[in-house]
Amino acid sequence: MTGSQVIRRLIPALMALTLWGCGQKAPAPAEKADPALWVAKDHDTTIYLFGTVHVLKPGINWFQGGLKQAFDKADTLVLELVMPPDAEMQAIVAELGTAAGGPPLTEQLPAAEAEKMRAALPKFGMAPDSLDRAEPWLAATLLSVLPLKQLGYDDKQGAELTLTNAAKAAGKKLEGLETARQQLGYFDALPLPAQRKLLVETIDDLPEAGTKIDQAVTAWRKGDADGLARLVNADMASAPEVTEALLVRRNRNWADWISQRMQQPGTVFVAVGAGHLAGDASVQAELAKRGLKVERVRY
Repeated sequence: MTGSQVIRRLIPALMALTLWGCGQKAPAPAEKADPALWVAKDHDTTIYLFGTVHVLKPGINWFQGGLKQAFDKADTLVLELVMPPDAEMQAIVAELGTAAGGPPLTEQLPAAEAEKMRAALPKFGMAPDSLDRAEPWLAATLLSVLPLKQLGYDDKQGAELTLTNAAKAAGKKLEGLETARQQLGYFDALPLPAQRKLLVETIDDLPEAGTKIDQAVTAWRKGDADGLARLVNADMASAPEVTEALLVRRNRNWADWISQRMQQPGTVFVAVGAGHLAGDASVQAELAKRGLKVERVRY
């Protein structure tokens, strides 16, 4: 597989930039799910907050009931980002995620982890050296998603695409909190030691990839915000530098955006990765610091 083919393969994978944007074992057909929904409102503005799962298998009936009713009321759908055209995304990934010089990636890792990565890649249809020119963050992102694809999970079943299609069909306004360059830039700006640590942990976790995913998405399907928070907080403890850059800082930025948006009338449905709406550093916690009351929607 050539470098350009690797980049093309990364485009759907990069929709799963957070740990909790993942899938689970295949449910029974049309199995109902009731993921959590929150709302902040004043006399003329309503903003719903929904935590998404980026990659799922078919058969989970989550876009229904009170959640669907809230979405239908909104005039605007706001996502983490609105995906750019494939060619633009390829160019951004190539610019930020590949290294023109320096030692190959495997030489930047401990020997044991380098060997694990070389052994794992052929299982996903990739050559052992196909990530040698990748930045560590990009390799970690890809390796966190490829096991899901091998198990049959599909970004086309994810919440973002379902919501986007529904918004377009209803003529709703579509906005992104970040651009693709901004989002990937958070990874690219991580110090190399932190990137390498993230990659090493991802490689070491490959045999257990399904376990965390199952736990997280089971909590999501049940609307178990406390259970999801426990998982997020436990994961944060192992990588505070990465968590600060990729979760905490972005949650602050998004809370600022929501606070400002509350000054305009209308109804907005904000959908971001479910991990951003769980735990002590959640968007809701940040909004509370800004004097905004956020309530769980019961449906």
